[in-house]
Amino acid sequence: MPATRIPMKKIIEVLRLKYEAKLSHEKIARACQLSKGAVSKYVSLAKAKGVTWPLAEDVDEVALEALLFPTREKPERFAQPDCFQIHQELKRKGVTLQLLWAEYVSRHGERAYRYTQFCHHYREWRDRQKRSMRQQHRAGEKAFVDYCGPTVEVVDRHTGEIRHAQVFVGVLGASSYTYAEATWPQSLPDWIGSHQRMLRFFGGVPELLVPDNLKAAVTQASRYAPKINDTYAELAAHYGAAVWPARPYKPKDKAKAEVAVQVVERWILARLRHRTFFSLVELNAAITELLPELNQRPFQGRSESRQDLYEILDRPALRPLPAEDYEYAEWRKAKPGIDYHVEVDKRFYSVPHALVGQVLDLRITAATIEVMHKGKRVASHARYGQGRFSTQTPHMPKSHQAHREWSPGRFLN
Repeated sequence: MPATRIPMKKIIEVLRLKYEAKLSHEKIARACQLSKGAVSKYVSLAKAKGVTWPLAEDVDEVALEALLFPTREKPERFAQPDCFQIHQELKRKGVTLQLLWAEYVSRHGERAYRYTQFCHHYREWRDRQKRSMRQQHRAGEKAFVDYCGPTVEVVDRHTGEIRHAQVFVGVLGASSYTYAEATWPQSLPDWIGSHQRMLRFFGGVPELLVPDNLKAAVTQASRYAPKINDTYAELAAHYGAAVWPARPYKPKDKAKAEVAVQVVERWILARLRHRTFFSLVELNAAITELLPELNQRPFQGRSESRQDLYEILDRPALRPLPAEDYEYAEWRKAKPGIDYHVEVDKRFYSVPHALVGQVLDLRITAATIEVMHKGKRVASHARYGQGRFSTQTPHMPKSHQAHREWSPGRFLN
């Protein structure tokens, strides 16, 4: 019987009967149901390894087995592929497992695995990683965006009132390079502003923006055809990106964002928990101070950091930022009444009279009101002027224009 198949408990009993009970090898063999030769073998082995009786207090069955039967490290016949590096290289456009295997073979020659085993080792490693790591994100392809669950208290220095700031998080898919900032609510203006600052932080634009189905991003959630908020869609168009919301009830779609949120909560918010902030500016200054440390920390068990992978993968693949920032604008729908005016915040703006009864799109910025009909601008007004009505003469019917010309001064003349 091979030595490794003998229970260690039985070997201990052999040693006890030999040194404590003083029995002969023949009697020990009968008592332990072993051959006399096996008994002699284990007694000699114990003596050669310096094992004495009684056993030391710290020598249990595991320790005794290690002493008597030390494992021999066999030299590896095959060179193990660097699966982490393979995973990162696959994020580059045009890079395939076939190409990486060929490069691996050129480095290791006869010690290289065949292609099938090479792929098997990589996929086995990939399946052991977190959900966000298992997904394949191409360089410069996606930026995932979300908010942290916990909020941060901000105290009004004068009144003592406490407000809760939301924490916005953006992360690039290939490198996990992370951005974070605090805003007040999860409102549309804050959502758009956070995206603009995030893209400036990244220094470029990814192909896709991947948000969760929050109201500021998606006005109608759907698994197959979600309706994107018009302002958010206009922002994406301005930067040359597309919005690709995560599907409802599909956690893998936003796994990268969930991991990034968790990292920000642990490495930024947790470290700020004992500090008191008196303004949003002060809170964001503290977050900005900690962001480089988060991005420069090596991944667990690796020497590479988010910053390293960003410089190698995402940064060269991002599209350039446009020359001008996006101008925030809200979109609404309105139907002009019989007086050919549309209402915005209790002020009225004229449109061509022929469009009375039509549903028009309004693009509202801080300074202007633009009226669109089937994608074409048909009217533009300064948002804040004198009086409640802003009426342009060309929008009026001919009869109204003629009537308007008869002012009191004209009658007197």
